[in-house]
This record gives sequence, C-alpha cells and structure tokens, in this order.
Amino acid sequence: MQLFIDTAEIAVLKDLAETGLVDGVTTNPSLIAKSGRPLIPTIAEICDLIPGPISAEVAAMDAPSMIKEGETLAAIASNVVVKLPLTFEGLKACAHFAGQGRMTNLTLCFSVTQALLAAKAGAAYVSPFVGRLEDQGADGIELLAEIRAVYDTYGYETEILAASVRSAAHVKAAALAGADCATLPPAVFRALVKHPLTDMGLEQFLRDWTGAGQSIL
Repeated sequence: MQLFIDTAEIAVLKDLAETGLVDGVTTNPSLIAKSGRPLIPTIAEICDLIPGPISAEVAAMDAPSMIKEGETLAAIASNVVVKLPLTFEGLKACAHFAGQGRMTNLTLCFSVTQALLAAKAGAAYVSPFVGRLEDQGADGIELLAEIRAVYDTYGYETEILAASVRSAAHVKAAALAGADCATLPPAVFRALVKHPLTDMGLEQFLRDWTGAGQSIL
C-alpha cells in the first residue's frame, strides 16, 4: 500500500522524506491556509521534494472554473494530481482532465455510488473519508472494502486512497480492506513504527551491550 502524507508543511515533509517511505503528498485549501504560505510556490516546492503524486486542490465550485484552476495547478509540475470535489461539477472536470491524460483525485467521497461515478469519470484516485464517516456513526473501513469489491468486479483502475485516517489502526484496517493507498497526518505516519515491545526490546539490548563492555567501532 502506498503511503502519502497529508500536509503542506515543507519542513515536516523534508524530515519524513528522509525515511524513503513517502510515496506522495495530499494537500487541500485548509492545509495550505494553515501553512501560511502562498499556494503555487508551496506546491512547487513539495513537487521538487517528493517525486510521487502530489494532490493540489481546486477551490472553484463550477466545472469551467475548476478546469481553469486545475490547468494552473497542473502546470506547476508533472507530478501534480488535480484534486476535485466529488460533485457533478467535479465529475465533469474530472472527465475533462482524464481526456487529456491528466491525473485527478476525487475527494470527499462518502459512498460506493460516489466512488463508482469517480471511476466512470476516469479519476486516478478516489478519496473515501474514513474518520469523518465514523464521526457520523458509519463504518469507513467497510466503505473501503465495498468500493474495492465494486472496482474489482468491473475492472476499474481508479486507486482507492483512504483519507481522514486518524490512527495506525486505521492504516492497518485500510490495508486489510484493500485500499491502494492511504494519506496520513505526519503524527500518524510516525506512529506506524511504534510498538511498546520494540521499545522494551531495545532497552534490554542496550543494557546487555553496555554491560558487556564491548564496542563495534
């Protein structure tokens, strides 16, 4: 499963990129606003830093304006993925970009039927919101599994990008449900490597090694 980072903070991305485990980045207007930096140069810097897909989201609500904004975003770098809302206007814009061979990410997906339309419109990615569905008492992981079943049945190539992921448990469940990728807040990405038994084992190794009085170098 591909792991994306959901942030527009350059310093954070530089740190996490050193792991060699970051496959891409997702951004949205809220994250750009939180960074306090202008959109275009921020996306350009992220694209230079991470060679994988970088989702940059339009702010327009109608298809013609989405297309204009999307073209501006797509011109930043070849790895920009134009992020569009999963509305009829967003689907129109998605079909336009798909016809040009441009990758898109249909976001704010909360149902199988929305995901079906995203695939039919030619989206490269669809982003079901796991955590936000759970906030409403629904099962976000079940949605991932249902979308996986539909896509596999009909041979759709749209990748399932689990979004609104809030814990390492969500990442595990998304992987088991068949998600192609997940986009994680930096804290959740760091939490993936954590386990108390790992920490306990390291502490024991260090105690034993110190007591042995040896040195590798």
